[in-house]
Amino acid sequence: MADDVKSFGDLKSTLIKAKPAAAAGQPQEQTASKRDAKGRAYATGRRKDAIARVWIKPGRGQIIVNEKDEKIYFARPVLRMILRQPLIATNRDGQFDVIVSVKGGGLSGQAGAVRHGISRALVAYEPGLRAALKPGGFLTRDPRAVERKKYGKPKARRSFQFSKR
Repeated sequence: MADDVKSFGDLKSTLIKAKPAAAAGQPQEQTASKRDAKGRAYATGRRKDAIARVWIKPGRGQIIVNEKDEKIYFARPVLRMILRQPLIATNRDGQFDVIVSVKGGGLSGQAGAVRHGISRALVAYEPGLRAALKPGGFLTRDPRAVERKKYGKPKARRSFQFSKR
């Protein structure tokens, strides 16, 4: 091919021939799902200082977090609701077993990390679900984190009480 191209015009014509589907505006094929030999999809979710490693596989809808049931590990109903948001948004609640290993941060950050991981694992398992998860913000990693403490201050921004006299 390098021998055939002698000018920029020739290069342009070879590029147009190489990609007819993309140039014509036709939809490109969906990427293949990323499943292992056991039929599981893996993803990593992050939130604040928490990191969640998530595996999903077809099952009865059971969620195991650090070898404990989700109701035991995340006792507050709000945290369990956060976990299930991506499954509910894609109408897949009760269809996948979720196994999670999470560490770092507090319970709220861990719940957010698990939600992010479940969302990414669903997209890895079934790429067509991206359209349902993206508008809800489930695939976006929340960049907010705790600000570091500054020297000369009791906290990151808090100052000592000021008195004129």
